[in-house]
Amino acid sequence: MSLIRLYDIYKTYNSKPVLREIFFRLDQGDRVGLIGKNGVGKTTVLRLILGKEEPTSGVVEVEDKIKIGYFSQFSELDGEMSVTDVLEGLFKRIHDIEEELLDIEIALEDNPSGKKLENLLDKQAELLEEMELREGWTYQNKIDTVLTKLGFSEEYRKRPINQLSGGWRNRAALAKILLEEPEVLLMDEPTNFLDIEGVDWLENWFKNIKGALIIVSHDRHFLNNVVNRIIEIENYHFQVYDGNFTNYIREKRIRIKTLERQFQHEEELLAFESEAISDRQEAMKNPSQALKKKLAKIKKNIEPRPVDRIITRVYEDLKISSVLCRVENISKQYDEEAIFRDLSFEIQKGDRLAVIGPNGCGKTTLIRVLTEQELPDSGRVVWGKAAECAYYNQVFAELELDDKVSHAVNIVKMAYFKPRKQINNFLSLLQFSEMDLEQRIGTLSGGQKARVALAKCLLSGAPVIVLDEPTNHLDLTSTQVMERALVNFPGAVVVVSHDRFFIDKIATRMLIFNEDRTIQEVNGNWTIYQAMIEKTESED
Repeated sequence: MSLIRLYDIYKTYNSKPVLREIFFRLDQGDRVGLIGKNGVGKTTVLRLILGKEEPTSGVVEVEDKIKIGYFSQFSELDGEMSVTDVLEGLFKRIHDIEEELLDIEIALEDNPSGKKLENLLDKQAELLEEMELREGWTYQNKIDTVLTKLGFSEEYRKRPINQLSGGWRNRAALAKILLEEPEVLLMDEPTNFLDIEGVDWLENWFKNIKGALIIVSHDRHFLNNVVNRIIEIENYHFQVYDGNFTNYIREKRIRIKTLERQFQHEEELLAFESEAISDRQEAMKNPSQALKKKLAKIKKNIEPRPVDRIITRVYEDLKISSVLCRVENISKQYDEEAIFRDLSFEIQKGDRLAVIGPNGCGKTTLIRVLTEQELPDSGRVVWGKAAECAYYNQVFAELELDDKVSHAVNIVKMAYFKPRKQINNFLSLLQFSEMDLEQRIGTLSGGQKARVALAKCLLSGAPVIVLDEPTNHLDLTSTQVMERALVNFPGAVVVVSHDRFFIDKIATRMLIFNEDRTIQEVNGNWTIYQAMIEKTESED
């Protein structure tokens, strides 16, 4: 049965087309990944289904009495109630049943007889049956499981929602929608602000839901594990690919060879993506050999491909020292709770260091200490002579909203001194058109602002680039270009991310923050590390 139908949908804003000739059906059991570049209309599709916007022409049909749950990456939750109170309120009928059952128990203590006893027992049986159907005996376990997996401590569960940050409000909204169990889930970037454990749990939750699902996401690993169909919005139309993200890459490469490419380098970026998928599959089979092969690729001097040449030409005159930073026995604690102790490591030229671990373990604190926004309680961070870092999140936060994109990007060091043609090619690769460059930053979407911040970091001339969850607002193509830029960057990269696919393509080393506050340094990427764990466990 089709739950949602879009028939010949057209949508324009100020006479500018966003969607054209959209035909779509969502059936029971569908798991649809909705992808596309920033600004192509993904959120618009969700709003059309919800009835929050009307199509310019065409028909949106939603099956009668279908309950739809919508998660936006910008939470609308607010108020004085705590997260726990909000979630408890979802189970009002269960609370009512509990009260009715208690009233019946009290009435039975009076030893009624005859018709009164019969009525009480019939009502009790009816309520107990409803309680079983609603799984009412375990609803508190459900609440606890969802909040635990989404990273809520006891303190945060009791805190009023209007005192939570935007990221924590997002998680609270996600918890609410999951527990409501609607027939259709519309999810706009649900993995943002979640750690790897939380994303992994969410994948399994989505696999087991009974209804249908549409997910807007740029997390490739997540899409690979959850969806059974991918729809890409491209040139205002839906392009449909059956299967998961891996199948989408295969099928799009075949399709793109027969079509005029919208962007000059798109096929090449897909080739990189396909290679990454092959590397992950090989790493799962033989992790130690995969690590050797990855390191060999880095050392091997080969003729760069066209996409990489655009990037490497920008960096060819950048002089970088071998040892850029030494972290010596640093410790940090808050409220007498140790975040990390006696942590030491080096950042050297060519390093691609991924910092991973559960939410609240101290990853961002380490980044803030590393970028000297906070001081360690003991130990020290020693930067090499003339070494500095470009901190993506700080650059993003300090963007001047009244500034034009062209001015914001072109005043940074490398853009200022490099030939204009090189910089224009680089910006074109990052999907900046001439029209984009003339826009005010304040008018841009979150993803477009993220690309401005990324361009400023990549062209800053700093030998170290530090990024905390950089894929959160970027579309897939922007993420792919960022990956190529970071891989070809001659300095060092330090990144905090829960995007396992991104980590696989970037990382050569990882700092893993464990729940017991220990920190483990590992060579290789996420898939190599997981395969090594599985191999060790199978040998024990």
